[in-house]
Amino acid sequence: MTPVPANPKLRDSYELARRIGLAWREIRRGASTSDLREFLYGGDEESIEQGQMDTLDLLALRPSWRMSELAEALRVEPSTATRAVQRLVNAGLATRSACSDDGRVVQVEVSEAGRTAHDLVSARRAELMTHILGAYSRAELPVLADMLERFVAAVDDFMAVHRPDA
Repeated sequence: MTPVPANPKLRDSYELARRIGLAWREIRRGASTSDLREFLYGGDEESIEQGQMDTLDLLALRPSWRMSELAEALRVEPSTATRAVQRLVNAGLATRSACSDDGRVVQVEVSEAGRTAHDLVSARRAELMTHILGAYSRAELPVLADMLERFVAAVDDFMAVHRPDA
């Protein structure tokens, strides 16, 4: 365990960092509970996995994606994106085809069933976020959004420096 700094200013920063770290941990734990996963993604044989939904979120944004673009947007290796897409294709949620410009390039798009699944989960997420954001005043919401965006950017910046291949 890291010792608490003696300097009062550093001690305050340390305490805030500890609180934020604990909140992040609880967000991860809460978001991964089986009850919440079942609410968002379904609990039967028709349910999808969180990783599948991450991919569907991107596929729903535009008519088609090249696999390399999709991997980059998902922040994963191309082989990981390929496996994710294969699971969606097997489930009938996406289709894969050769790119019309270059037959060597694979493109992927969301299927009608995938669009339906995406819309259903999106509605459930909207319900969840509406409930969560109800705990904040209208004036606090833009501040929260800005802080969360900066938080994500800071994680990305950290990883850019600490990535094994950096």
